Amino acid sequence: MKKTKCFLAVLTLGMIATAGIGQAMAYFTTYAEAQGGYVINLGDKTEIKEKFSEWTKHISITNYEGSEPVYVRVKAFCAEPFQLVYSNGEGSTAWYDGGDGYWYCGDIVEAGKSTAVLDIKIGNIPVKDENDPESGPQEGDTFNVIVVYESTPVRYDAAGNPSADWEEILEVKTEGGGN
Repeated sequence: MKKTKCFLAVLTLGMIATAGIGQAMAYFTTYAEAQGGYVINLGDKTEIKEKFSEWTKHISITNYEGSEPVYVRVKAFCAEPFQLVYSNGEGSTAWYDGGDGYWYCGDIVEAGKSTAVLDIKIGNIPVKDENDPESGPQEGDTFNVIVVYESTPVRYDAAGNPSADWEEILEVKTEGGGN
């Protein structure tokens, strides 16, 4: 009798444990974080320089010596509730809004040269209320403004007019001769 009760108890536990098989549980979140980067070098070598002051990122892109002339475009991202406002740096008119989320440098960036400065101001910063210590930025608060830039070689038409082809796919050959 004892063996039968023990067998029934084990059988019941087994049935309870297998009742959930076939179902899946998932955890979804709206929080994501990424750090670092990976440089893909396709023949031209450029580098971004960022300075930060007065809630503004000052961006310029340098084209290394030995690289061919390039055009450059920039896009920045940040979390809510912050907003980004782009503008040309002091005395510059080199950058313009392309209407596709990118800001384009209209000047060709020759080897060994840099773009004019593009300012990206961080706006909509919560204001600190003296009567509410929980309002506004708090000590230890952090946020990130991620700046992405691309460069493309300058192309010339039959008449010698320069242009940028942002849709061009470059072919890269590896040492083994494959693509």
